[in-house]
Amino acid sequence: MPILVPAKGDAFDFRLHAVFNWTAQNMTYEELRFRAERYLGWAAGIVRERAVDLAREHEPHRSHDLERALNGRLGGQRWPREGAVPFFSVLIRVSPDERVRERLRPYWEDRIRLECDHELQKIRATQADELTRRWCAVLQGLEDDPVTSHAARLTGEQFAEVFRRYVEERRESVPDLVKLLREAVRGHGDLGMGPSEYTEAWDAALRTYERQHGLSERVN
Repeated sequence: MPILVPAKGDAFDFRLHAVFNWTAQNMTYEELRFRAERYLGWAAGIVRERAVDLAREHEPHRSHDLERALNGRLGGQRWPREGAVPFFSVLIRVSPDERVRERLRPYWEDRIRLECDHELQKIRATQADELTRRWCAVLQGLEDDPVTSHAARLTGEQFAEVFRRYVEERRESVPDLVKLLREAVRGHGDLGMGPSEYTEAWDAALRTYERQHGLSERVN
């Protein structure tokens, strides 16, 4: 049976669960057990006497604080302090009044939910960061349409849409540049300049862009 002691304000009780450790010398186990059972009520009375004043200093929902304080006060002591009879030491566990437990339940339900939501957001943030890093590497390494279309299919719908827009914007500038290169090459040919280092450099750039971006039209 728990030992009841009043909490601060005397409206609620703390429930003390005492674990007694009995010790004796020159006594059989059966005799020690018999005497411990006889002295159990006396031992519980000592614990209650030592705990009452301390319990009244603690608010009803501060059972863990009382538990630490009681074990700090009673730890390392023995009763009776002298004599050959069996003596005991004690370890205390404290729980709040059941009415207090019911009032604390909504608080802890909200706290547990908030902590779980927080952990879930942390996991999502970590996964989003990892996905972002992986896709940054993919985007930086894009070379041609097969890679682009395959990579876009690997993502969710929202990311795929963003991915598609990025690729379209990236490729919109390519035809303008290719057109400029073609005009440069053809223009030099119309002027009859013939092959030169300048013309060959522009022609090499044109072929590179056509090859990398899948543009089939070729320069004659």
